[in-house]
Amino acid sequence: MERTCRLLLLLSTLVYCSLGQGGVSLSVSPDRSQFFEFESVSLSCEVQGNSAGWRLKRYTVSGGSSDCGSKWGKPEGSSCIVSLIPSHSGVYWCESGSGEHSNVVNITVYAGAVILESPALPVTEGDSVTLRCRHQGTPSDLTAGFYKDGSLIRTESSGEITIPAVSKSDEGLYKCSNSKGESPESWMTVTVPTPIPSPAVPVLSMSLPRLLCSLLVGSPYLLVTIILLVKGCRSRTQGDRVEEE
Repeated sequence: MERTCRLLLLLSTLVYCSLGQGGVSLSVSPDRSQFFEFESVSLSCEVQGNSAGWRLKRYTVSGGSSDCGSKWGKPEGSSCIVSLIPSHSGVYWCESGSGEHSNVVNITVYAGAVILESPALPVTEGDSVTLRCRHQGTPSDLTAGFYKDGSLIRTESSGEITIPAVSKSDEGLYKCSNSKGESPESWMTVTVPTPIPSPAVPVLSMSLPRLLCSLLVGSPYLLVTIILLVKGCRSRTQGDRVEEE
């Protein structure tokens, strides 16, 4: 229990520390959070700019963190190829020499008969997502029930379900079961894309003096036109006053 708490604490800490770190991200190939024993996964630190100093690390449920290549994994450039065994289940992330962190990925290695193929990386709201209940042997398309947060949501004879356009409400803990057994649970994260502001937004947010200044500086022709209009208005005003006198 203490080790589990430590793992959850580290996970939450890394998620917090990764906020605002746009320079590196951890990718997973294939992109799923559950694997059978002896399957392989490629974990890569994708760095904007110089990748030197970044290393792949993990923290397992057995306790302790370590780098790829120390006692597990085979480094290949900026990637790490891991032939998985159950003790490799845990949290993986990229870390720089100065202590910066990437996003974190939770991987479960299962020695049982059934796993749920669900994305390890966050999915974007509106994307299509397919969840597969996979049996280690054949056939792989057994009728399966799919559960979210402990409740049955659907049973499919194909052994998979597709969510055409995921929303934030689809975020949660998923698992599946078929005649061969039940998979572990995995969390699926759904992110909401940041809206792209229209060109009018920054203009409306500017003060009137700054807006006029930007327009005048940016367009000499507009500046000349305004000067001529002002002179014309003054000349007309002066002519009206002469006629009145």
